[in-house]
Amino acid sequence: MKIKSFPNALVILMAFILFAGFLTWVIPAGQYTRELDPITGQNIVVPKSYQKTTPAPVSILRVFLSIPEGLIQRSDLIVLILLIGGCFVVVEKTGAFKEGINYASSKLQGKEELGLIIVGLLFAAGGVLYGLQEEVIAMIPILLIFSKRLGYNPLVTISVSHGAAVIGSAFSPMNPFGVSIALSAAELPLLSGSLFRIVVMIIAICAWLAMIISYGNKNKIEKDTSQDFDATISGRSIIILGILGVTFALMIYGLLALDWGFNEMAAEFFIAGLVMGLIGKLGVNGTSEAYIEGFKEMIFASVIVGFAQSISIVLKEGMIMDSIVYGLFTPLQYLPKTVSAIGMMLSQAVLHIPIPSYSGQAILTMPILSSLSDLIGLSRQVCVLAYQYGAILMDMIIPTNGAIMAIIALAGVSYDQWFRFAFIRTMVIMGIGGAAIIIAIIIGL
Repeated sequence: MKIKSFPNALVILMAFILFAGFLTWVIPAGQYTRELDPITGQNIVVPKSYQKTTPAPVSILRVFLSIPEGLIQRSDLIVLILLIGGCFVVVEKTGAFKEGINYASSKLQGKEELGLIIVGLLFAAGGVLYGLQEEVIAMIPILLIFSKRLGYNPLVTISVSHGAAVIGSAFSPMNPFGVSIALSAAELPLLSGSLFRIVVMIIAICAWLAMIISYGNKNKIEKDTSQDFDATISGRSIIILGILGVTFALMIYGLLALDWGFNEMAAEFFIAGLVMGLIGKLGVNGTSEAYIEGFKEMIFASVIVGFAQSISIVLKEGMIMDSIVYGLFTPLQYLPKTVSAIGMMLSQAVLHIPIPSYSGQAILTMPILSSLSDLIGLSRQVCVLAYQYGAILMDMIIPTNGAIMAIIALAGVSYDQWFRFAFIRTMVIMGIGGAAIIIAIIIGL
């Protein structure tokens, strides 16, 4: 099949939305009982409470209505993507990005691998600290320019940014949207088992970067030399890039210490963009025009995120989400401990296709799996590891994840290209996770 004939991101997601609607007609409806956790304030599933309910198949009209509803439900994230995208175009218009990229590229001539390592570790750190993913979308245009200056193709760009962030998120000992929620739902202390997770995390990140560097060196492209390298950078550009760095640092602090959401981050980047535009002598009109250009560049990526949300809406309305969970996990209680643990990881991976929110997946599955783990003699820590290494890692390749679909669209990479590149490498990392789960069982984690 020619790459040009492969469906684009919007077509793929539309097919998944329609398929989700079809499933509501063939999978029996069912539901777990939920109760409010007074500590977390979240609705937690009651183990062993699954019951079949009255079928609720979703009509074709209702399926299409889920699309605008998905856009509305993800409006806060869409606004964040638009405003960060606008902010980046403002910085680009000031010339700061151009000078910064030229300066960095000149310093990395002959040390291109070091550039990949630095970028990869930065994005992996973002994944470890706060589950960085959607924020990568707006950075892709700049990262593509930087990679091309070093002689690397878009697949490498995506891998050292989004890919590294996913690895960091999946193996993190503290990702507030992943492992922290899972530990809480499993009634385990926060940061418990961190030493083991850190060791495995280091191995996984090193393995991922080694595979990407190996691929990048074997598939070098012609470096972009359309502009001469300039080893100098102006004081104004240093100030602008410094403000951008402080903005990211403040965002991390806000997420970790101030309970920030997408709206707070969006407002912060909007303010930073205005300040940097004025410092860069764009003026009020020039800054606003840069924002408009940024909105235009990010609108398709934003729509993709909303379409991905529609899949979950259809499955929930059809009352089959809990049925899928019940069907995946109930048989595991009859398997040996090690096989059951690996089965948990694989089941979490499969479940992440219809539930692309790994936070929501933790809230839905961990109470059930915690009870199942007690029944078969597995520790709850192992249960959480299976969730991390199965569910979160799948954000690398699943087409229902709005972030990766938006990123490959911006990078000009088709989904089949990315899947062929990333699948085997993701399975290698998942293999590391599986080995870690077996070791955790052996050492009694």
